[in-house]
Amino acid sequence: MDKFPDQKRAVQYLYPPIDPYDQRMLAVGQGHNIYVEQCGNPNGIPVVVLHGGPGGGCSPSMRRYFHPSKYRIILFDQRGCGRSRPHASVTDNTTWHLVADIELIRTTLGIENWIVFGGSWGATLSLIYAQSHPDVVRNLVLRGVFLMMQSELDWFYGGGAGKFWPEVWARFVALIPEDERDDLIKAYHERLFSGDIPTEQKYGKAWAAWENALASIHSSGAAHEGPADYARAFSRLENHYFTNAGFLEFDGQILAHMNRIAHIPGVIVQGRYDMICPPVSAYAVSEKWPNSELKMVRNAGHALSEPGISAELVRAMDQIAGV
Repeated sequence: MDKFPDQKRAVQYLYPPIDPYDQRMLAVGQGHNIYVEQCGNPNGIPVVVLHGGPGGGCSPSMRRYFHPSKYRIILFDQRGCGRSRPHASVTDNTTWHLVADIELIRTTLGIENWIVFGGSWGATLSLIYAQSHPDVVRNLVLRGVFLMMQSELDWFYGGGAGKFWPEVWARFVALIPEDERDDLIKAYHERLFSGDIPTEQKYGKAWAAWENALASIHSSGAAHEGPADYARAFSRLENHYFTNAGFLEFDGQILAHMNRIAHIPGVIVQGRYDMICPPVSAYAVSEKWPNSELKMVRNAGHALSEPGISAELVRAMDQIAGV
């Protein structure tokens, strides 16, 4: 289903970066202030972009998937990450706080309904938000589907993905004593929340490096830790959510509630060789969502920047806008 076999050609379909015309800090309660920006056409079709992680933050490159004259693009940093404050905080930071924040953004900006666009954890949050507020979502566009299920966490933190990347996995587990390696999420949690900033940064960089090394199909396995402060925030937030099973009521909740969004049209773009969020989750969602179209992109992994994935996302947004 990848109609852009020439990856160099695919990147030409990305629109140039768009400067925001509105940037603000929005008070969402419990002492949290989140960064929100708008760019594109103020009178265009509203689309909200949900970044991954949890804890990844938004970036200017995320503006590039939307025709600037057709879309009113809303990006924001979720609680605790990016430019939102307090930084790296997990206090009053749950899935349901984030769902409420998204809805507050919509009402604050006076938007009646909008398209929800999210990848990885952003796809998780998109589905949960749509299931919670099905009447205000006009389309869903998802990439690299993650359903916050125990089987997915077991795959990535229990050795499944490590069978494909044994040398990278060995680096990830080496920081943990052997008697704690049966639960790496718990072991890293104790160190990411130790209260000692250098320790939290050390283990934050290791946690982030494991994920980043597997994001692209073209990866050599080299570690890309990122700045210490970013890695610490990203890793603390992600580990916090995974430790608490995404704050969902039961395992498999998203799939069980797919009937709530049966009327919403959707597109799912999934890398065939996604090591972080294997295609089985995207397929399971599509099977329970007849109003969706699954685009399985060959020769692609997890990253939003993969040329084949980028091309399919731009195509989906152009089609919705009638470009």
